[in-house]
Amino acid sequence: MYLRVSDEVKKAIQENKPVVALESTIISHGMPYPQNVKTALEVEKIIRDNGCIPATIGIIDGIVVVGMNPDEIEEFGKRKGIEKVSRRDVPVIMAKKEWGATTVATTMLFASMANIEVFVTGGIGGVHRGAETTFDISADLQELANTNVTVICAGAKAILDLGLTLEYLETFGVPVLGYKTKTLPAFYSRTSKFSVDYKMDSADEIANVIKAKRDMKLDGGVLVTNPIPEEYSLDEAKMDEVIKEAIQEMDKAGVHGKESTPYLLGKVKELTGGSSLESNIQLVFNNARLGSEIAKKYCELKG
Repeated sequence: MYLRVSDEVKKAIQENKPVVALESTIISHGMPYPQNVKTALEVEKIIRDNGCIPATIGIIDGIVVVGMNPDEIEEFGKRKGIEKVSRRDVPVIMAKKEWGATTVATTMLFASMANIEVFVTGGIGGVHRGAETTFDISADLQELANTNVTVICAGAKAILDLGLTLEYLETFGVPVLGYKTKTLPAFYSRTSKFSVDYKMDSADEIANVIKAKRDMKLDGGVLVTNPIPEEYSLDEAKMDEVIKEAIQEMDKAGVHGKESTPYLLGKVKELTGGSSLESNIQLVFNNARLGSEIAKKYCELKG
């Protein structure tokens, strides 16, 4: 009643063909139109070119659509006032039959309902800076703790407290894997001062970890961190200064809650003269390529 899976995605899942889930918040809240639509369709193309079926997920008139078509993606990019939907918002948006953009948390939730293992995003949410007094912690982390989906990202968003985010994930038993890196990527930058739990050198290795976790019925996600390509990486120290300035501006403006991340990403884009947006797009493309390889290898292992 509340979930509509496209025929293409349904057939691929039934035939054990690789499917890669994609979120819709990046379309409605991540960048301006028409760049948002162009980027979303390009990510889908990369996934197809790498031998997988893309499944962009969003809520349309109170129905979760797993595998939006190009017209629906276009409408998502143009339509004003689409709600950003985390787990707590789902029943309200459904009951009111509204449109909703899925965050990392809700994309994981709906991907799991549709039996999709692999989900590609830009960066996950996490523990916000100053959370020891505000308790501002993204619902993405609890979803990773409980929902059986593998998330490929470029690390947690750099606007967060990366150390506390890793501590939270460790507490809830979420393995943090680094693709060809021992260092946690910091979204716009390839490195940070923090380490991942395990370095993985191939999609094969990662797929084997996922299979072992699923075979043992250890609930929860697997987090795969994939550094942004070198040519699009921004200087870590410079970005930290930019983010501190953006947070000061946000506090002055009185922005909080689920509006924090879109505000901060917009402010960082402004302060970097747009270079952060280009980096954001390129890291998603890079994650789509890796996610496709992992999805293929996982399907092979499942047989």
